[in-house]
Amino acid sequence: MSCDIARPVLIAGGGIGGLATAMGLAQKGIRSILLEKASQLGEIGAGIQLGPNAFHAFDYLGVGEAARSMAVYVDQLRLMDALTAEEITHVDLREDFRRRFGNPYAVVHRGDLHGVFLRACREHELVELRVSSEVVGYDQDESSVTVRLANGERVTGSLLIGADGLWSNVRKQVIGDGAPRVSGHTTYRSVIPTERMPEDLRWNAATLWAGPKCHIVHYPLSGWKVFNLVVTYHNDAPEPVAGKPVSDQEVMAGFGHVHERAREIIRHGTNWRLWVLCDRDPSERWVDGRAVLLGDAAHPMLQYFAQGACQAMEDAVCLSHMLSQHDAITALERYRAQRFPRTARVQLMSRAIGEHIYHPAGDHARFRNAIMGAKSQAEWRDDLAWLYGGIGVGGLTSGVRSCSPRRGGAQTPRPLGSSVLSLEYWIARLRGR
Repeated sequence: MSCDIARPVLIAGGGIGGLATAMGLAQKGIRSILLEKASQLGEIGAGIQLGPNAFHAFDYLGVGEAARSMAVYVDQLRLMDALTAEEITHVDLREDFRRRFGNPYAVVHRGDLHGVFLRACREHELVELRVSSEVVGYDQDESSVTVRLANGERVTGSLLIGADGLWSNVRKQVIGDGAPRVSGHTTYRSVIPTERMPEDLRWNAATLWAGPKCHIVHYPLSGWKVFNLVVTYHNDAPEPVAGKPVSDQEVMAGFGHVHERAREIIRHGTNWRLWVLCDRDPSERWVDGRAVLLGDAAHPMLQYFAQGACQAMEDAVCLSHMLSQHDAITALERYRAQRFPRTARVQLMSRAIGEHIYHPAGDHARFRNAIMGAKSQAEWRDDLAWLYGGIGVGGLTSGVRSCSPRRGGAQTPRPLGSSVLSLEYWIARLRGR
């Protein structure tokens, strides 16, 4: 442990990223005080997807067994054409995938995953949890940082980790870059009993129906007791909204142009809630002296790569590792230097995937179908190795190769998101005709 962490580390935010960080620090013998603005620790939302990189992080953070017990292990990532109801392609997540990446792909209810970390934190003597404690700002000197809470209280620690989400108060002081970017994409979420899902669509898959300026996602959760439904359309929504209840009619309004089979999925949803999606451009300014950003406070990203929670947990792994190896100031800078290129890559790729895979129309969509439909399973695994093989720290990986060996020897690692870049190449050619 770093010798200059005499006081507890302060963590602003009690979401998955904040709790994961507390557990990562505890694993290294470092005390923390987690400060959550809500009156109780909990999580809203529905399902989230967990790539193998999430499971690498679970194991490092000491919650691997508990997290695995909550998960549903899907057999495929399945891409459907929402206009024709035909499969475009799929990624097989079974034996060869698990062998390649050393861990599975799964889906889990967000509340269940939050509960895994919350129970672990409550049981650990080095973690103190405080609610009704919103961090609104901080002051610091050479050896400590003191946070100001909304209730007027002050709390002093060795470091401050801003894990307080998209609208982070800590980020306001570290970067001061204003409000998040509104994407114009509106997402509606519902969780329904499995028996309400059409029987012929109860696939053990994380399924995406992609259509012009819209998409539908569904997969089973909570031991197959429920199905998670997420539907999104690009309606140029002008301002952020989070968790607003909406009518069934409002949800259906964006999907009149898709295949009846896809619309039928939406009709089975109930108690829909609305989110207008936001993200930010990548920023390298994560550190201000003894204050540092983590998770959505550092790198908020669109949902299209299903990596928000995964990258927050990787952050927790990396930061706790660096703090166990270096003095505090050096550790924060090494954490930032390690994590920024990877999270920026995911942020920008998430935008590109939304445009080129989830929402294209016409010739753009036909190119998508042709390119993605031609990929072999080995090629899909090669394309995903950069993402799923890591644990958040360079040199600490699951032992995954950058790519599978082919005839003639080792293959050169593929470039960032080759499937999306291929789409961009052909789209550029199309537009240039």
